[in-house]
Amino acid sequence: MTREGKFIGILFECCNIYRRIYMNKEKNAYEGKCPKCNGEVKVKIGPGGTETRFFSAR
Repeated sequence: MTREGKFIGILFECCNIYRRIYMNKEKNAYEGKCPKCNGEVKVKIGPGGTETRFFSAR
């Protein structure tokens, strides 16, 4: 299964798992969950953002 759309890479440090998270329908944030513990992450999109595509979440 492939998913279309913009994404960023997240290392979920809680379970040491890397995952892509995708832009939400409103296009104002990237949202996703850790596939193991279901921990949620939301990365807001705003002016003056960053070019970084990979992040860590605790």
